[in-house]
Amino acid sequence: MFRKYSDTAIIEGIRRQDDKILSWLYSGYFQSVRNHVLKNSGTEADVSDVFQDTVIILYKQITENSLTLTSDLKGYFFGIARNIWNGHLRHKKRLVDLETDLPDDSDDAPDDQILEKIVGRVFLKLKPDAQTILRLFSEGRSYEEIAAIMNLKSETYARRKKYLSKEVLISLIKEDPEYKDYLGLK
Repeated sequence: MFRKYSDTAIIEGIRRQDDKILSWLYSGYFQSVRNHVLKNSGTEADVSDVFQDTVIILYKQITENSLTLTSDLKGYFFGIARNIWNGHLRHKKRLVDLETDLPDDSDDAPDDQILEKIVGRVFLKLKPDAQTILRLFSEGRSYEEIAAIMNLKSETYARRKKYLSKEVLISLIKEDPEYKDYLGLK
């Protein structure tokens, strides 16, 4: 079980779905994936999911002959797992509402409708492309999807444009006279 296999032997074993190699892969690579996921807000269930997804991606790359190693296989495997987990964390973060960036000292604000009205009114003052990117983001679209829908150069540019649009929205809200009154009620 603790025999060391070469990267080539592991890749061929995965291609053949060799149980010995897959067991070795699990015992040799699982702990590093587990440590990363648990250190970054994950659960044991998340660890299993990430590991399985990583094996599936690696298997697809091997069978489709699209695997290009630039490091050792263990480092490559861990990189896939890390990307999967980071993608999961980004998706969870995206579900957070825009309003979380606005100052709110109370946990149970009875006048949240006032804030919603202010945000809605100020949102309409944004440029159309800023409205579109924030709307797409709030729908849970990925930056890659947003870039494609809006004909932007890249995912990175979509991320930057969303950030800038959100900053403009927040500054417009903070300048709104009714928002200043709203803060005075708190």
